[in-house]
Formats: sequence, structure tokens, C-alpha cells
Amino acid sequence: MKKNTKTTKKHEKQTDSAIEVHYFHYESPIGFLLLFHDKNALIGIQFCQEPMKPFSTEQNKNPQNVAFSYIDHRHSPNAPLAKVIEQLDEYFEGKRSKFTVPIAIQHGTLFQKKVWKALSTIPFGETWSYKQLAVKIGHPTAFRAVGLANHHNPIPIIIPCHRVIGSNGKLVGFGGGLDTKASLLALEANRNMTI
Repeated sequence: MKKNTKTTKKHEKQTDSAIEVHYFHYESPIGFLLLFHDKNALIGIQFCQEPMKPFSTEQNKNPQNVAFSYIDHRHSPNAPLAKVIEQLDEYFEGKRSKFTVPIAIQHGTLFQKKVWKALSTIPFGETWSYKQLAVKIGHPTAFRAVGLANHHNPIPIIIPCHRVIGSNGKLVGFGGGLDTKASLLALEANRNMTI
């Protein structure tokens, strides 16, 4: 039986084209942040203790067919992450209270996305409890699920999950550590931002 070579070649062509993701190690006052950006938007921020080594050729593509490329965005003003770095600099220098860079949420359940969207409405310099956030999204008894969604926020700082605290006013749960959460809240409470 003759194989359908057209279908096979078409399939190969589709799987060969990788999604390109740029990444950069941003050194901030709270430690290193690993920034990820596709061709259109910021797609992730991760806290890390120290800069990771650039991905090797073997690591450069994962099973989801994503090709990672490291670019020194501080010396490439037109590079995808340049605007993100500029706005993070302004935030940590006390000159920015809102981020305007485009972001894209690539993964997550409908519930998680609802929580992340609500996080973005918490005013700068203020905090909400997990219960308040649960009420905001219309699930007043789901504060534990809200906490889990908060923990999986893919773009911390830009989506300000650090502004959520326990109902007793204590700092609880944060992917970057409680010291980092305290530092971010102190930065926002003690500075008068101009943007």
C-alpha cells in the first residue's frame, strides 16, 4: 500500500517549526528574575537564586517544541524584553506603579485565569486577603483554591500576587519566599510612584 507522503511531509513541516521564546536574567533588588517573552508578549517570570546557565543545544527544544534563545536585552533596545526591563527598573527605582507591557497567559484553568485577572485589580500599595479575592471572583468559600491559583501565577510582580495576605494580616505563601513578599510590599507602601 502506498503511503500518503503529502500528509507525512505536511505533518513534519508543522512539527519542525518551533515557538521561539527569549529569556533574560534580570538582577533586581530582591534577587534574580528569569524573564520569558515570546514574539508578542511577556509570558513568564521566575524567581531564581542565581543566573541559570544558558540552555544547551540539547535543552534548547522541549517536548512542546519551544526553542529558547538568550539575548542580552540591556544592550539591545529593540529586543522583545527591553520594555519589560525598563519598566521593572522604574518599578524598583520608585518611579512606576503600573505595568503596561503586553502579557500573555499561556496555561492555566479557567478558575486560575479568573484569579489572576482579579489580582491585577488590587490597587498599588494595598493588600487583600485570600477571602476578599475569593469574594471578588464570585467564589466566597474558595479561598484555599484561590491560594493555590495565586501560587501558580506565571507572571509575579506584573500580576501582583504579592499583594494577597492572610485574613489575620500575616504574610503567607509566596513563590519567591516570604522575605521577598515583605520587600515588595514595603517597597510599594513606602514610595510615592510617579507613573
